[in-house]
Amino acid sequence: MAGMVLLVCCSWAVLLCLSVQAYENLALHQPTWQSSTYWSDSGAELAVDGRHKNMDVYGGQCAASNWGKTAEWRVDLGGVRSIHHIFIQYATGTRVWDENNIYAEYFLGFSVYISNTTNKEDGVLCFRDTNYTRATIPNPVNITCPYHGRYVIYYNNRTHPPYPEGYSNDAYTDLCEVEVYGCPSLGYYGENCSLECPQNCQDGYCDIVEGTCFGCAHRYIGPTCTKDCPEGLYGRYCSQNCSMTCGDPGRCDIMTGHCKVGCQVGWTGVMCEKGYHLTNYNTHKTSTYLKRYT
Repeated sequence: MAGMVLLVCCSWAVLLCLSVQAYENLALHQPTWQSSTYWSDSGAELAVDGRHKNMDVYGGQCAASNWGKTAEWRVDLGGVRSIHHIFIQYATGTRVWDENNIYAEYFLGFSVYISNTTNKEDGVLCFRDTNYTRATIPNPVNITCPYHGRYVIYYNNRTHPPYPEGYSNDAYTDLCEVEVYGCPSLGYYGENCSLECPQNCQDGYCDIVEGTCFGCAHRYIGPTCTKDCPEGLYGRYCSQNCSMTCGDPGRCDIMTGHCKVGCQVGWTGVMCEKGYHLTNYNTHKTSTYLKRYT
């Protein structure tokens, strides 16, 4: 009986492990960069080498920068990827992580960005620490970050004194490991990245957990972009109104906005946007001409 219980418990442990690790570490052994390097064996690449048993900046397993007012590190995922969460293991100096650990004051105030360029300002802010103290900042930390991007950028600064209580005077990278979990191919979602995003999602992107679209291709609306535009609307996000001068007022092609059955009298153009009026006059005989408004 005891053996059966043990087997069941082990099975649950394996399932839990598989569930947690279902997303792939997209950052492992990918190209990296940091704003400066503290010493020869503290390069940016050490934060994605899969090793973080020795969490001292002198241990050869952590990326570390020189002291300065800003510190920045980034990893290139090799292309735009769908990200679920980011794991950060900060240096500890191989000491207990608590409010007395000097590295806690270096870690405070950090930010994480996701960008399609090497410039963090071109991307989205995934996380910014504004509340942690030396006593409460976790290490390691897991950050939920359901965005799409090519570069994951860690940033910290000490540029606007006075700093909050417990902050260091300078900023450092001091990253022993950064793991970026998500799907290696765009257009998929779910823990195993095996489910295809709805076909009408804008650019093929969808939420990595729920599969809902961030935006829709032309003519579609709804969480999964399966509904056509309501009558009288057209275009992306169904945000444009069909012309009321169409032959059938307020009805048009939901992709282009072109009127389907011609125009009302006095109007012309594919969207019936050009007005004109009729003028009759006599020369040797009666004729009609169109004078268009411009």
